[in-house]
Amino acid sequence: MTRRLAAGLALVGVVGLVAAGCGSGSDSGPTPPAPQVAGPAADRGTASYDAAVSTPQEDTVYPDVGDPGVDSLHYDLDLSWDPKQEMLTGRETLLFRAATTADHVQLDLARQLEVSQVWLDGKAVDFEHPGKDLVVDASVTEGDRHVLQVGYSGTPEPVKAPTDRGDFTTTGWTTTPDGSVWTMQEPFGGYSWYAVNDQPSDKAMYDLTIHAPRGMVGVANGVLRSRRTSGGHTVTRWRLTSPAASYLITVAIGHYTETKDVGPHGLPITYWTPTGRADVLRKVKYAPQAVAYLEGLVGRYPFDSLGVLIVPGNSGMETQTMVTLGDNRYTLSKDVVVHEIAHQWYGDAVTPDDWSDLWMSEGMTTYLAEANWTGTHGPKSRTAILREWSTFAGGLRTTYGPPAHYRAESFGQGNVYYIPGLMWDAIRQRLGDATFWRIAAAWPHTHRYTSQSRDSLAAWWSKQSGQNLRPLFRAWLLGPAEPTWQAG
Repeated sequence: MTRRLAAGLALVGVVGLVAAGCGSGSDSGPTPPAPQVAGPAADRGTASYDAAVSTPQEDTVYPDVGDPGVDSLHYDLDLSWDPKQEMLTGRETLLFRAATTADHVQLDLARQLEVSQVWLDGKAVDFEHPGKDLVVDASVTEGDRHVLQVGYSGTPEPVKAPTDRGDFTTTGWTTTPDGSVWTMQEPFGGYSWYAVNDQPSDKAMYDLTIHAPRGMVGVANGVLRSRRTSGGHTVTRWRLTSPAASYLITVAIGHYTETKDVGPHGLPITYWTPTGRADVLRKVKYAPQAVAYLEGLVGRYPFDSLGVLIVPGNSGMETQTMVTLGDNRYTLSKDVVVHEIAHQWYGDAVTPDDWSDLWMSEGMTTYLAEANWTGTHGPKSRTAILREWSTFAGGLRTTYGPPAHYRAESFGQGNVYYIPGLMWDAIRQRLGDATFWRIAAAWPHTHRYTSQSRDSLAAWWSKQSGQNLRPLFRAWLLGPAEPTWQAG
């Protein structure tokens, strides 16, 4: 997610809805048959989804979201949107691995979405849905893989964001006055529109089918597999084969025009811009040059496609393979385009496993984009930019806390951007350019598709450099006083 420097300074048609809060597959009349399991979930016993095996954990900053007992492997989401009624109807099939032995399965799902039926491995099961937690009454054994199917509908609402930033106050499903939809959901909020383990240590693959009224089109992560219009609806099918944390998933429904482009090595790039907005398209077509520049620093682009999606928001988000940008001058600037694409290496290919390590994503991308790229292409040198950061970094630490121990109600403030940006430059100076950039490029490729901690990162950088960098990381990330940064 981007941060302004100035701010840094200061199932469809399922019948038989149950009473809110609980439900049963046997006590509410005839039990609807479970939807047919096909595609990825039908192959749950294969190794096809081993890349999505994670080690889920309870978040230390936001422990009420996510559950360490579920290891999601693949989400198949079939979403129908009625903009006039503001009604979302969903059919979800989740392939998951039980991370622990338990007498229930728990996912995050907003109370506004009423669950009609839940099936586990083809059998209707009881469930409770008293608030934001969907609790399925079924015993599971650690290591076993299961297929969970959920039918739900309702009017989604955004989720209050735990931040005092000025560019966003809510996350998740956002509906505009004309019925269009967009989503940004960091640090959480995916549960506003589907049942999900909404914590970054759990990565999964995705298939999304979006039914939108004729004239609108649904956009999501990954590759567009098909697009057709019939019966008054446009149906798009999207597939994301690289495991992603839930906060990196995007959905938008609106009046969009698709434009195709090509990046380095034949990388397919698509732009989804508001229809009739050629000015917006011109601004974001810098993507191929951004990829080429970043590849020169941190190696080959880590995914098989790239997209840029423009939404009526005020921020930008590094949603995996389909960057989401708000429609305003700042978020459409080249600096932000570079920043969000840089996240595909740091944040997407490798993701923090706990929100206390948001700096792992934002610090390096800020250093790559706002220091190195801007220092090369803008009016100020990298040294001048870093020197300016050093003048206010101490104030950020005092106001919001150290980067790895920030105030929970101040998510995404400048302390997790600029302080670790300075730290990375201090490490570069200590190791030298050749060693620093070699390790910076190797980290996302060696750990691709995983979620990592600050301890694993510090240990790996220390081993690769042959120097004990752990004290330096601790001082910059957890220390009460700002370390001294010197130009070099």
